[in-house]
This record gives sequence, C-alpha cells and structure tokens, in this order.
Amino acid sequence: MGHREDLLEGAKRCLLEKGFARTTARDIVKESGTNLASIGYHYGSKDALLAQAYIALVESMGEADGAGWGPREGAVTPAGSLERFQEVWAAVIDAMPRTRGIWMLSFELILMGDRMPEVRKLLIEAQEQGRSGILPMFNDIPEAELDKETVDTEGRFYQTLLNGLMVQWLFDPDSATSAERLTEGLRRIIGPATRT
Repeated sequence: MGHREDLLEGAKRCLLEKGFARTTARDIVKESGTNLASIGYHYGSKDALLAQAYIALVESMGEADGAGWGPREGAVTPAGSLERFQEVWAAVIDAMPRTRGIWMLSFELILMGDRMPEVRKLLIEAQEQGRSGILPMFNDIPEAELDKETVDTEGRFYQTLLNGLMVQWLFDPDSATSAERLTEGLRRIIGPATRT
C-alpha cells in the first residue's frame, strides 16, 4: 500500500475509535505510519481525508462479514415484493451491531455539517450515490442500469426509511422497529391506497 491508502485505512480506524471531531491529523499519521505532509498532498485537508474515510466505511457496511445487506443467500423472494422488502430490512437490522460505530459517525457528521462546508459537499455527493446503491437490494436492477427517476423516488424512499430506522436502533434497540413491523406498516398503508 502507498501513503494514500495507508492514510485512508488509518483514518478509518481513527474514526471508529475517536469519531470525527476528536480525531487529529497526528492521530491519523500515527495510525497510518505516514507523515503530516502526506495528508495535504493526497487529500487536501484532514477533514477531506476523514470524509473520504467515512464514505469508504459506509460503502463497506453492506459487505460487513461478507453477508451484505441484500436478501439472505439462497433467498428466492421476488424483487419488489413485500417479502423482499422485509428480508432486506431484516438483514440491515441484523448488521446493526457490526455497523453501529459507522452509524454513530453518520449522526455526528450530520450535526457538524454546517460548520464544515467542504465535508458537507462530499457527504451530499455520497448520499446521492447511496440512493442508487441501496436500490438493487430491493429490485435486482444493477446500479448502472437505474434511471434517474427511480433513484430520485424509490432511492429516496428507501434512504429515508434507512435513516429513520438507524436513529431508532441507535437510540433504543429494544423499542426500535423490526423488519416485520416495518413491512406490516407498509402493507397497511399501500392496501387502502391501491383500492382507489
């Protein structure tokens, strides 16, 4: 690995251990075995490096323990079905203990976003990518083949559910919504809506 990759890996470890606000450039250098000048050369600033490290952590979340967030291996539920909806959310919830640190970082960054416009811009771009990244788990359409309207509607819907669900699980896992309750809620909402 080169300095760029070493910095990214060191920054990821620092984020998970200390969070965004408490991680210093010296922490990253110590963790990565690089030097302070490398941060500016490769990433422009410590905050930009930490934002990239956070994005890399989020991207790897769906592949935690090799399981992914999609339907369980061998699942045969049809794409777009309520059964698939429930399977995907069950997988997301099941991954929560392994991904809790990353979700805590997410909410730290949301609260700090107004104070760090450079980081906020990177995270807004990542959020747009996240909308298209979540869709294939539900509809089996490869991300590269998704049209803008689907990403802007269905992707936003799933992303909104994901963010709300994670707030509940971070705050109190014992009272948080289960995949079964989320699916039943959707069933009750769409039932009357489709009768008109």
